[in-house]
Amino acid sequence: MKIAVTSQNRKTVTGHAGRCRRFWIYTVDGGEVTDKTLLELSKEESFHDSDSNSPHPLDAIDVLLTGGMGPGLAQRMARKGTEAQVTSETDPDAAIKHYLDSWAG
Repeated sequence: MKIAVTSQNRKTVTGHAGRCRRFWIYTVDGGEVTDKTLLELSKEESFHDSDSNSPHPLDAIDVLLTGGMGPGLAQRMARKGTEAQVTSETDPDAAIKHYLDSWAG
């Protein structure tokens, strides 16, 4: 499973997913994180500036965790088959742990 966490400053969960251009991508296998990499998008690739019907670098993720998103992004994620969750966690690693403990399965 691939989980993306919005993190514009690479340290905390970003509250506005639509304009975020940096995402921590976690690979999870058997409920455990096996890899964590940073994905950096161009401005044109941000959700706000990209075409929701075109292929996107985050199309392969299973879950998006963010501090906030509008209904348009939630609908876009649903159309792409991606579960989108808003988290109150501010630390990306804590957001992943909370998701795995509470939301997954």
